[in-house]
Amino acid sequence: MSSYQKEIVKIKHLGREIYTVSYMPNSKEKCPVVIFSHGFNGTNVDFAMNSDYLAKNGVGAICFDFCGGSVHSKSDLETNEMSIFTEKEDLCAVVETIKNWEYVDPDNIFLFGGSQGGLVSALVADEYAEEIKGLLLLYPALCIADDWNKRFPTLASIPDSLEVWGVLLGKIYFEYIHNFNVFDHIGKFNKNVLIFHGDQDEIVTLEYGKKAEMVYPHARIEVFPGEGHGFSEESKKKSLR
Repeated sequence: MSSYQKEIVKIKHLGREIYTVSYMPNSKEKCPVVIFSHGFNGTNVDFAMNSDYLAKNGVGAICFDFCGGSVHSKSDLETNEMSIFTEKEDLCAVVETIKNWEYVDPDNIFLFGGSQGGLVSALVADEYAEEIKGLLLLYPALCIADDWNKRFPTLASIPDSLEVWGVLLGKIYFEYIHNFNVFDHIGKFNKNVLIFHGDQDEIVTLEYGKKAEMVYPHARIEVFPGEGHGFSEESKKKSLR
């Protein structure tokens, strides 16, 4: 096990600031890096255990708070200013920033996204196929657009704001995914994709994970029996390995 440096970094883009935590091995050589994207109302802390494990084993890790991505976010924006696409902009800014760091191997940058962060990571991977080496998706919420378009089938039916699981969302969140077909915007990424999905997931049904496996040229899904949306500690450790 090697030692590492944990550091808070502020990434500025589009007039807003992203609170970021880097976990970089104490090595003078360039190392692979995994960028972790949290889910709905999550924070960088959600992947602290993963990042600690990787950094101790010679792999850098980057965790950050999406702007407006949580009531606990340390980044800019209110939750009602956030959308899938502001989060996509944030992740792109993180990629653009860290690929130029002295000890980051720019040929070995990986994206790891959970739930809504999985959807965002998948969207970014398609656009950054040259920069991204691999994609890991933890019960990716590829159902978000379908679910909300069923709830609000017309633009006129979209409310100015709506509280979802204790988070106030604005009109921007729903308008930007109106008539948006996720599977038209993912699947071009032609490197390795690994999908982790529980077979008892009631938030994102397993069919979405299986469909994602089919649309990518080089994807594999690992199904976790008995797991829902959010894994047990045992399964979290298994996905780490």
